[in-house]
Amino acid sequence: MRQAYFLLRFVFVIAPIVAGLDKFFHFLTNWNQYISPFLSKFLGGHDSGFMMLVGVIEIVAGLGVLLKPKIFSYIVALWLALIIVNLVMLHNFYDIALRDLGLCLAALAMGRLSHVCS
Repeated sequence: MRQAYFLLRFVFVIAPIVAGLDKFFHFLTNWNQYISPFLSKFLGGHDSGFMMLVGVIEIVAGLGVLLKPKIFSYIVALWLALIIVNLVMLHNFYDIALRDLGLCLAALAMGRLSHVCS
């Protein structure tokens, strides 16, 4: 059980930090393509600035999992749920939404394990 917890914790520290940093550099993908038209309209065309803010939030979430996994595992799960809603609103990228559902459930599992293993 402890091995599963530490593996999940490692992933949910590294992955959000890497994804967050990439919001500034776009080495992995063009993150702006994942913004739904509804959200883009709400942002008034400031998609790139919004994605940089998302990057900062993801970096903080990763560091939060490192320091306070009992709290931030649930914040990461909520964040992933919001990403899923956004992707479904795009009527595209259902494969990524499904992957993020798995990640969301893994973050919830890490949260449960953090009460026993940390």
